[in-house]
Amino acid sequence: MHCSPQRLEEMRAEQVRRKQPPGYDRHCRDLSEEVWGQKAAEGITPVVRFKTPLSGQTSFNDLIWDNVKFENSTLDDLVLLKSDGYPTYHLANVVDDHEMEVTHVLRAEEWLSSTPRHVLLYQALGFELPQFAHLPMLLGSDRAKLSKRHGAVSITEFQEQGYLPEAMLNFLALLGWSLDDRTEIMSRQQLVENFSLERVSKTAAIFNREKLDWMNGVYIRSLSLEDFTQQALPFLNSDLPTEVKRPLSINYVRQMMPLIQERAKTLAEVPDLVQFFFVDQLDYEANLLIGKDMSQ
Repeated sequence: MHCSPQRLEEMRAEQVRRKQPPGYDRHCRDLSEEVWGQKAAEGITPVVRFKTPLSGQTSFNDLIWDNVKFENSTLDDLVLLKSDGYPTYHLANVVDDHEMEVTHVLRAEEWLSSTPRHVLLYQALGFELPQFAHLPMLLGSDRAKLSKRHGAVSITEFQEQGYLPEAMLNFLALLGWSLDDRTEIMSRQQLVENFSLERVSKTAAIFNREKLDWMNGVYIRSLSLEDFTQQALPFLNSDLPTEVKRPLSINYVRQMMPLIQERAKTLAEVPDLVQFFFVDQLDYEANLLIGKDMSQ
């Protein structure tokens, strides 16, 4: 297509002004060879677009959303090769999945609207369609799309904050999927044995940090004393006050671990829970020790 970048920019600006959905208007779709020659002479390097059918529907089966249909009139002529000759994501994605013999495409619900374009590409190239499953979105507690402003978003960050890998796996598996209405704690093997796409929900999943803390506490309490001690040591070494003598006595640490294992929700909380064991003198108000109905 030989539409100039300037014309495309003007077209998009006009669509925005009219509050129309953005998309190519097919202005240069059926240019004559004579006009093509003129465009080339002007130095306009063309892109290669997919000639989307103007009428009819494109449908596909989704393992979560069942039969999904899109009117072809709502789809534009997407770019396959850019003016520099490089393929766009849509073309590269379809060809790459075919070459790698991908059987199932599992991706976020927000990609649902791109799927009819991919289906048309698969069909035009004579490729067998994979099975599609578009998974529910992950939302923050404010029901906005999960992002960095909601806190840690990488596994490494959660690890640094003292969450156990077993708890993270269990928690993430239950975002948008469930075994039943009551089972919360599941081992890796139980997840492998029971997972199926049929029980994936269409409803967006809320990333509930309070539930993650609760679940992580359950897994911490299930650790043996030695495992808990060893996993807490790196946090003690890095987060206890600098005046605390290093290296820490493992035997001393081992004695205090049973006292806080029932209370710790994350490994990162351990230094605060045991800090008073490492100071020579405690600074506190004496009357704080006097509870309700107690005399001095």
